[in-house]
Amino acid sequence: MSDDEILDRLPGIRVDNDNVAWFGGLLDRKLMINHCQDCGHWHHPPRSICPRCWSRAIDAEQVGGRGVVELLTVLHMGPRRGGADYTDGWPVVGVTLEEQAGLRVTGTLVGVDREDVSIGMAVEVRWIDTDEGPPMVAFTPTGTDGQ
Repeated sequence: MSDDEILDRLPGIRVDNDNVAWFGGLLDRKLMINHCQDCGHWHHPPRSICPRCWSRAIDAEQVGGRGVVELLTVLHMGPRRGGADYTDGWPVVGVTLEEQAGLRVTGTLVGVDREDVSIGMAVEVRWIDTDEGPPMVAFTPTGTDGQ
């Protein structure tokens, strides 16, 4: 997908050279994370230089989307996007991806009752389609269908 196509499909979202691969990946249902070609460090959110070695040899690469829940909160207010229903709260998790310790992506949690959620739970990426904008990142416990 070209940069122009990404810009056309995401009006109102600030897309720049640092994050264009991230947003293009979301549109293609792929987690594209910046990876330093000099030291091998992954980093997110996207930046133009490596936070470890300061190299500018950065390429976005697809990651597997499997990880572990490290942070959990429940929102009771927020944007009405992707079917978010704040009546009983909308779970948001910080997931450390298996590619590297400390490499974290934020998303919602689906396919699990809230009382069964725990820090350390193994999860994998799923996607929630939206009426506008890119699909939303969601996670479900590993080995479930995410429904």
